[in-house]
Amino acid sequence: MKKIFLFLLITQISFAQKDGFWDKERAFTKEIKLSSGNRTLVKIDDLPEGASEFVFRISLIDENGKITNSLASVLKAIPDPTGISQGAAGALFLTNSLSGDDTCVYGIYTSEKAGNQFLKDGKLETACCFSKEPINKDSKVISIKNTKCFENTPNIWFAFENKNWVLSTKIVLEVVSWIDYSASRGWNLDTKKEIVSIGKKLDWYKKSSNESVFLAQFVASFIDKYKYSEYQQLLAIEKTKAVNEVQEIALKKSNQYESYLNTIRAEAVKLFKDSKVDEAISIIQNEIIFKKAANHIDYGLLGNFYLFSKQFAKAEDNINKSIVLEKNDLTHQLQLAHVYLFTDRVSEAKDIHNQYKTQNIASNTSWVNQTKSDFSEFEKKGFPINNFKKILRILE
Repeated sequence: MKKIFLFLLITQISFAQKDGFWDKERAFTKEIKLSSGNRTLVKIDDLPEGASEFVFRISLIDENGKITNSLASVLKAIPDPTGISQGAAGALFLTNSLSGDDTCVYGIYTSEKAGNQFLKDGKLETACCFSKEPINKDSKVISIKNTKCFENTPNIWFAFENKNWVLSTKIVLEVVSWIDYSASRGWNLDTKKEIVSIGKKLDWYKKSSNESVFLAQFVASFIDKYKYSEYQQLLAIEKTKAVNEVQEIALKKSNQYESYLNTIRAEAVKLFKDSKVDEAISIIQNEIIFKKAANHIDYGLLGNFYLFSKQFAKAEDNINKSIVLEKNDLTHQLQLAHVYLFTDRVSEAKDIHNQYKTQNIASNTSWVNQTKSDFSEFEKKGFPINNFKKILRILE
């Protein structure tokens, strides 16, 4: 009389948060009818990307027998198998089947050629895992990452030989993979090195005061945002966009974003001083404004660039934006007074000068001295100076 056996022994297994899952959706199940003394080779579906372990169960049953519990359903109770497969966190014994007196031997191969050789000579020694003793049920957890024979193999083959002398038998083979979350995204040592190489080419990596922290966060952010296969499928222009987006994420997470913005501002100021005004404007707009990272300093810089290039309407618009964001920065107020002066609104310019003429723009720079310095610079640039005296009389 056949009996139902279900014996799970799990000891000392940590129930900490898992870093993977049993892939029940892609569990492999196959019933194999095998005549007396015959051999067969069964290819398992491709192991899913990120598979670090797999569990298999072999059950021999008669023609009327049925498996009462699928292996996938049994595995719901089993946490991360890593400790199990390494023998460090307990042991797992799966002997769950309707099994009779039929027996077979089996081997697990990582190449079809080796499996086919077994079909010819019945020798199991070249298998990665095998049982030369006839069994009617068996199950094991196999660690792919810790078993050299299975390492980096996308396919496995199960070979069976029916050891019954007279009768045919039915073998039920079940295989379920454990998917490691990190590995399933395609990131390993080699693919990570590829991203490290990209990170080291970034301009900010060379300028950062803490490049190692930035680079580590860049790699972590890249891995979090993309699967490696997704990144590979991007067009060149899409990859450039992806790198820029991940760089921004990494800058923020490593608390280097403001330093990064300051280098852009400094570059823009240098371009402006080198008379490359359009380039100075473009870098502030593209690298800061369009990325919604601007503060009052950025609008103030744009206002100043437009002012010195005599684009007064744009200058006024940006200066007003800077004042809305920081009304107490007198640099913006002085810029606005200059715009009024050059757009024939002298009275409004005077009002601003009267309001702030006794104050300092910076700790060591008075409103009066900064105004005189600006007027001197405007004169060198060929601005009309007719109204300068009207303002200077107010300041004296």
